[in-house]
Amino acid sequence: MPEGLVRILRPDGKVEKGQKVPSINPKDLIHLYRVMLLNRRVDERMTTLQRQGRIGFYIGSVGEEAAIIGSAFALEEKDWIIPCYRELGAALLRGFSLFEFCCQLFGNAQDSIKGRQMPNHYASAKLRFGSISSPVGNQIPYATGIGLAARLRGTAEAVLVYFGEGATSEGDFHVAVNFAGVYKTPTIFLCRNNQWAISMPRELQTASKSIAIKAKAYGIEGVQVDGNDIFGVYSVTREAVDRARRGEGPTLIEAVTYRLGAHSTSDDPRAYRDDEEVEGWKEKDPLCRFKLYLMAEGHWGEEKDAYLEEEIKNEIQAALKKSERIGPPSIDTMFEDVLDRVPWHLKEQLEELRRVQELDAVQQEA
Repeated sequence: MPEGLVRILRPDGKVEKGQKVPSINPKDLIHLYRVMLLNRRVDERMTTLQRQGRIGFYIGSVGEEAAIIGSAFALEEKDWIIPCYRELGAALLRGFSLFEFCCQLFGNAQDSIKGRQMPNHYASAKLRFGSISSPVGNQIPYATGIGLAARLRGTAEAVLVYFGEGATSEGDFHVAVNFAGVYKTPTIFLCRNNQWAISMPRELQTASKSIAIKAKAYGIEGVQVDGNDIFGVYSVTREAVDRARRGEGPTLIEAVTYRLGAHSTSDDPRAYRDDEEVEGWKEKDPLCRFKLYLMAEGHWGEEKDAYLEEEIKNEIQAALKKSERIGPPSIDTMFEDVLDRVPWHLKEQLEELRRVQELDAVQQEA
């Protein structure tokens, strides 16, 4: 194990010597495993859907589930999650339904964002789960701002923001972490160091020995954890949340993990990385690691696992079937959702669009 790296659960599913598993109810352990497996199977199914042309885009988190779900589990409902674009597991853990997710992928009439974001860019105000945004790193300052607002209001809310290691080379990362350090905002900056910023390896975009070490420059806490170890990730995030609530400021967490799949459905990683590297990281798979632990402790078994696989398969299929039948949002929403009161010129444009649609319909019938 590299020096300074926090790890509780080894790749073989056994507890690291001298470490202690955090106290988590067995029912919660099973729930965490279920969300991880659901996350994995959803990613696989939606990638297939994109290949079939049924959705336009997808970006998954295969191999990074422990870093995302383990950290989100350390939060309370009142805390905020500001995602990057691989945090479906955190949303599912919060209670975001597969139906809501599928509606967003299709951009249909029941999509809460009404088809205005590209697929995989969901949000939920009621769950305190911020909107996903494609530009690299621009979500990080938002998390600092929300944290500052919580501090000024005197509430005990914490803010967890996710980003990849490539984002630490962006100016948004610098200004956000610097500001958070100065004003001691209750923000947890979680870097999923999955080794690749699309096709750029970590060592070519920063000269730092690690991402966690960057915390020293900002005068904040920094910790590096095995991102494929759900217990390690949960423990360091829980400590960071406790520090934030005590008013001791932000923490930078580097979760060392690996992107087993492509960056997105628009990417082919075979063009820039070796298969041997991928195979080596498959042996550290966070899902397999957690399953081995649960089975060794008597919490799980192959029969239960097979039943859960079938249950998840049916759940995904049901959500897809229901959401794919729903038509697109009404054109009225393009005009009615712009301002609190629809001004005359937007009403005029809407009427004109309706006339064009009616004319098109008549011409098609003819």
